[in-house]
Amino acid sequence: MSLRPELTHASVPLIEEVAVLDEQGRERPAWLPGERPLTVYLDKRELVTLMTLGGAPEHLVLGYLRNQRLVESIEQIASVQVDWETESVAVTTRSGVDRIEERTARRVVTTGCGQGTVFGSLMDEVDTIALPPDARLDQETLYAIVDTIRLQQSVYKQAGSVHGCALFRGSELLTFVEDVGRHNAVDAIAGWMWLEDMSGADKIFYTTGRLTSEMVIKGAQMGIPFLLSRSGVTQMGYQMAKRVGMTLFARCTGKHFLLYTGRERFRHTPTEALVPAV
Repeated sequence: MSLRPELTHASVPLIEEVAVLDEQGRERPAWLPGERPLTVYLDKRELVTLMTLGGAPEHLVLGYLRNQRLVESIEQIASVQVDWETESVAVTTRSGVDRIEERTARRVVTTGCGQGTVFGSLMDEVDTIALPPDARLDQETLYAIVDTIRLQQSVYKQAGSVHGCALFRGSELLTFVEDVGRHNAVDAIAGWMWLEDMSGADKIFYTTGRLTSEMVIKGAQMGIPFLLSRSGVTQMGYQMAKRVGMTLFARCTGKHFLLYTGRERFRHTPTEALVPAV
């Protein structure tokens, strides 16, 4: 990649210790995940305020711009400058963004923690997305992914109240991000992939949150054919996965899962083959 944006590295503490009383009136420490507003300015134009944990703000903003399709390529972005004192981030492009007023005029407020927003024109572009039909995922790899997430050190285990998203190549964990909303976590991974010029065709995406239409659209925009969740699926998420040809798994815990769409990509292993020999 010839041009990369200049980035700050402005992560902040992810948790805060506070004193609480338990059910027996005893004082003890507890931990809270951070939740901070971050207002995005694109070429000095106020765009949106994101509520975020603050662990990967630059990647979050890059992924937001990518998934909203407001900026076509990473080379167009000159810099991403996060300033927590003013709770803002200034994104500067090299030559401006065409039709910015028109492209940001219609917004859809999405479900989820912190409420996500999707610019309405994205819904019109879904049918242009083509996911790789020859990608395959076997049952052993799915189980390995679920187990890796179970063992992953996380803010959630210490403080709760956050969602996590992870990107895998096979059973290899490439990156793991937590935030107060699942849409932020997926945007942060999208931004990281964009910065690294990484294709999604051979990747698997895992989220702790439910699979809504927003999550499916963002995964499809990243070119990822597999989306896994330990939670459930909304009706529109299911319909959107069928529409874009995504393979969708939910209720992935332990050795359990439900495969909703894209069965042709999945290699099922008979139960007896998964039981170790005595």
